[in-house]
Amino acid sequence: KAGATDFIPKPWEKDKLLATLTSGMRLRQSQQEVNMLKEQVEILSGQNASENDIIGESPAMQEVFATINKLSNTDANILILGENGTGKDVIARLLYRCSPRYGKPFVTIDLGSIPEQLFESELFGFEKGAFTDAKKSKAGRMEVATNGTLFLDEIGNLSLPMQSKLLTAIEKRQTIPIDVRLICATNADIRQMVEDGNFRQDLLYRINTIEIHIPPLRERGNDIILLAEHFLNHYARKYKKEMHGLTREAKNKLLKYAWPGNVRELQHTIERAVILGDGSMLKPENFLFHATPKQKKDEEMVLNLEQLERQAIEKALRISDGNISRAAEYLGITRFALYRKLEKLGL
Repeated sequence: KAGATDFIPKPWEKDKLLATLTSGMRLRQSQQEVNMLKEQVEILSGQNASENDIIGESPAMQEVFATINKLSNTDANILILGENGTGKDVIARLLYRCSPRYGKPFVTIDLGSIPEQLFESELFGFEKGAFTDAKKSKAGRMEVATNGTLFLDEIGNLSLPMQSKLLTAIEKRQTIPIDVRLICATNADIRQMVEDGNFRQDLLYRINTIEIHIPPLRERGNDIILLAEHFLNHYARKYKKEMHGLTREAKNKLLKYAWPGNVRELQHTIERAVILGDGSMLKPENFLFHATPKQKKDEEMVLNLEQLERQAIEKALRISDGNISRAAEYLGITRFALYRKLEKLGL
């Protein structure tokens, strides 16, 4: 009744004892495989719903896509670096979809949300009765990801003891044979953390066979507009609004903003604007931005009109990737007027 699979009366026969023990071990192994397969099915069934398209035509993003394309036939461990909100998790899923392991489990662990005392059981699993609430055995995330991909998000948040356990698991695979591809991500300056003694150098070497740097949104030029229009279409359908685009002034306002929260902030900004906005087009007044202390300081420093004009033209050229017509449109002037100003300012 307590879960025994068989019993051996005394005095036992050696052959009967060995047969019973062998049968029990095989049954236990089968139960573990069934538990792991159940978790893999759950992981695989939820994958399609969370896959997102990646939008980006800027040179910075094209470089990212080119790197991912070169990695399509490899199992190299990847470290994704980038600010909060740049879409590191989306890039991780793209790497998975372009890999030989596509169709196998893609398992995510948000290391920033796991308490240190639960890290080991989350990564390696636990047996029934291992602690008070362990009412049944659970396969660890590394085991569930066998033959697939394990995505460790916010790896810079790991404490040194947790880093040590992870390194041991990667190097020795002590508990069970595990075949996984590691993709890690962090918004931290991980090399500075190594210099400061807050991140193990040997662990860094194990996880960053290839590094991919995701550019912040402010450096992606017209991608800001492409993403804004994508989110606008999505939320207009979701909230049943008859909105079809952004005015030129609205686009210019979006392009001039620094986006400290990157793509995530842009998404929330567009959603809020769609919910509260009226009419068929989003206008500048639909977007309310709060200047950061750095932006306020920059504004106080710029007092010279010629300097302001120079900065505006340089920014327009940067976000338009050097396209004169598009830069002139952002500035609200003609191409010929922009040419005259470029000549006057010696740009």
